[in-house]
Amino acid sequence: MTPPDVSVLVPVRNEAAVLPATAETILAQDWPGTIEYLFVDGRSDDGSRAILDELAARDPRVRVLDNPAGDLASALRIGLESAQGEFVAKLDAHTFFPPAYVRAGVERLRRGDVGWVSGPPIPFGVDPSSRRVALALGTWLGVGGSAKWSDEEERDLETGVFSGVWRRDRLVELGGWDPDWPVNEDSELASRFLAAGERIVCLPAMAAHYVPRSTMSGLARQYLRYGYYRAKTAGRHPASLRPVHLGPPVLVAAAARALLGGRRARRVAGPPLLAYAGAVLAASASAPLRDAPLMPPVFAVMHFGFGAGYLGGCVRFGPPVAGIAHLLRRERAERPPGARGRPADLHAFRGGIS
Repeated sequence: MTPPDVSVLVPVRNEAAVLPATAETILAQDWPGTIEYLFVDGRSDDGSRAILDELAARDPRVRVLDNPAGDLASALRIGLESAQGEFVAKLDAHTFFPPAYVRAGVERLRRGDVGWVSGPPIPFGVDPSSRRVALALGTWLGVGGSAKWSDEEERDLETGVFSGVWRRDRLVELGGWDPDWPVNEDSELASRFLAAGERIVCLPAMAAHYVPRSTMSGLARQYLRYGYYRAKTAGRHPASLRPVHLGPPVLVAAAARALLGGRRARRVAGPPLLAYAGAVLAASASAPLRDAPLMPPVFAVMHFGFGAGYLGGCVRFGPPVAGIAHLLRRERAERPPGARGRPADLHAFRGGIS
C-alpha cells in the first residue's frame, strides 16, 4: 500500500462534549493528496471512544489507536510511531480547525526555510464557563503578549507553540515528544527544534479555535500542571524561560507573605497585590456586562494556579537559575546604550504561559 502524504495525529481523552463537532473540522481538511487520521484515545470514559469507533467505521482514512498511559505526550508518541506520511500534523480534539490548516502548513514547509509551522489558537467558548475563560485569554492580562496568539501576520516563534505541521523524518530525528513531559510537551519539543537551528513560524491562515476548560476546577488543574512542567522545561532548556513565566510565582509568593507574615510583610506585599487586583478589574471591565463580574475569579485561577504549579516545579526540579541568568544576559544585550533598565510594570503578571 502506498503511504499517505500526511499523517494527522489527534490525541483524545474525554472530549465527548465537543468531539463530534471538532472531528468534523479535522476530517474536512482540503488536502489535495492522500491523508490518514490517527485518533489516539487515552482510555476515555465519557463516550469518546464510541464516537471515534463510529468515525473509523464510516471513514477509511481514520484509525483509532489505544493510549494506555492516557497522557498527551504518550498519545503523540504512539501516533508518531504509527504515522506513515511524509508530513505529520498534530490537531487537538478540543479545537476547531480551518479547512486549509494542513495544506497551508505543508506548503510553508516545502519552501524549505522552516522546520515547524503552526497557527495561532483563538480562544472560543462553547458554554458560559468556557466563554469567560476565552474572554480572559483574549485580554492583555490573559494573553501576555505571546506571539502565538496573534493572527495578524506570519512571525517566528520562540516558545509556547500550539499544534502544527512537520516533516516526519525531521520530527523523528529530533526525538519527537518526550514522554516525561505529559504537559508543556510542545514547548519542550520547540526548545529542541530551536536548539537544532530550526525556525518555527506561526501562520495566520492556520488560526484555529481552541475550546478552553468549562469548569473552574478543570482550569485550576490545567494551570497547576502548566506551571509545574513549565518549571521543568526551564530547567532543561534555560533559553525557554520568559519574564512572563516568573510573574505568577512572584504573585503567589507575595500573597503567601501577606497572609502568613506580620504587618511589615503585608506592607511589602500589599502594593504589588493591589496593582494586580487593579489590573484584573480593568481587564474584567472590558468583558460584556453579563460576564464582567465573574471574570476576576477566572484570572485568579489561571495566574495563581500557574504560579503555585511553577513553585512546586521549582521545589521538585530546582529553581531556574540558568534561565534567569539567560534572561539577564538577553536583557543587557537588548538594552539601548546608556539605559539603566526598564520601568517596572505588570507585564510579568500576564497569563500567556502555556
